[in-house]
Amino acid sequence: MTAYSIGSEILQILLLLFAAPAFTGWVRTVKCRMQGRTYAGICQPYRNIRKLFAKEVILAENASWIFRSTPYIVFGVTVLIGGIIPFISVDLPFAATADVIALVMLFAIIRFFTALAGMDIGTAFGGMGSSREMTISSLAEPAMLMAVFTVSLAANSTSLTHMVDVIGHGEFILRPSLAFAVLAFIMVHLTETGRVPVDNPATHLELTMIHEAMILEYSGRHLALIEWAGMMKLFLFSVLGISIFCPWGIAASGDPAGLFLSLLLLVLKLAVLGVVVVLIETGLAKMRLFRLTEFLGTAFLLATLGMLSFFILE
Repeated sequence: MTAYSIGSEILQILLLLFAAPAFTGWVRTVKCRMQGRTYAGICQPYRNIRKLFAKEVILAENASWIFRSTPYIVFGVTVLIGGIIPFISVDLPFAATADVIALVMLFAIIRFFTALAGMDIGTAFGGMGSSREMTISSLAEPAMLMAVFTVSLAANSTSLTHMVDVIGHGEFILRPSLAFAVLAFIMVHLTETGRVPVDNPATHLELTMIHEAMILEYSGRHLALIEWAGMMKLFLFSVLGISIFCPWGIAASGDPAGLFLSLLLLVLKLAVLGVVVVLIETGLAKMRLFRLTEFLGTAFLLATLGMLSFFILE
């Protein structure tokens, strides 16, 4: 462990904490512009978080330790994931402790505690949202694993840093299998981050909520932590896709000069990805809940085709 690796880890975590709200604001701004509406700007998520931290926490009388501790667990695990995904440098001390399988498990921990907290109070909407969330996760996680496994076959490893090294710093090869994996990952990305057509992050209709229904009872700093973690989750899934499928420009081990270029390229990639997400959301309508099985089943099928095409063509 060197000073460069420690500095890269700290820089990456700080970037996750403070750039995730800006990325969310960028997506919302672009979406409003494309729909002919006005928005307060990319800094509005920062103001929302500050406002929630200043408000009082109101808890239900029957709230257990699960409901009280879930915001801190969700926030802490999300930050931990940010230290594992190599999106500005491959030389990260935390990256060696987990591969893509452990990464999916960490996302599952976040979902598990959020679903428990939704059911803890005993409200109808909380239980409904938790049920929907777990149903979707049972379909989304296998599709995500299959998509990432397709890339791991090309790298001969499930380690994220090794995958970035092989694809980003190795010989450039056009692989048909990665095309199927990219399409599957995009569908999983929209599902896991609660975007249209799976969910509407701006909805206020309880019967159509999925993620929002589980956090209706939170307020004050608890809601601020959950909202902040949700912004970081959108950022993490975006940089995970960049690290796996477009890792060119990520700084190699022991390359301090490459960190600056890596940051510039990351900003450019996120800006383009935000526009792509908005184009998908603007061009599609929110589908019915019972159609999500077909949507995620298609994602799993595409990921499976990518894995099969790797064995057949390569």
